[in-house]
Amino acid sequence: MSIHELLVEETINFEKLLRAVLHQFDCSTGTIHVLDIPTGVLHLKAYEGVPEFLLPKMAEVPIGKGMAGIAAQRREAVQVCNLQTDESGVVRPGAKDTKVEGAITVPLLSKGELYGTLGIAKKEPYEFSKEESKTLMDIGQSLAERIKEKAL
Repeated sequence: MSIHELLVEETINFEKLLRAVLHQFDCSTGTIHVLDIPTGVLHLKAYEGVPEFLLPKMAEVPIGKGMAGIAAQRREAVQVCNLQTDESGVVRPGAKDTKVEGAITVPLLSKGELYGTLGIAKKEPYEFSKEESKTLMDIGQSLAERIKEKAL
């Protein structure tokens, strides 16, 4: 199924959606976190290619911590060309254990309101283009609108 088809299904299948996004962008690893609005914590809803031992660290992400938390805080895409050598402070120390390099995380936004994050990564150094970033932001907006719709 295409990303668009998955986004209009009755029930959001986060795992299938993540796999479709990874396929479209030729990525090996990804996560979808959904914001728990009362606590302000991002909760892991779907993942692919993440080593099992890292899952406890990724299960709940505070706003402002790691790529997901910073993308959520800034409400904009956050990317690193090489996660293994990044010194920007955006990457958490355990993230290097994923063995990925080129990574981007976008916030899931609907009308400026945060609903979560979508992160994808490649095994080699890579800088996502403005066009790719915009496409991911558009996917994020569509997903945010679906999450918002389900919460009403």
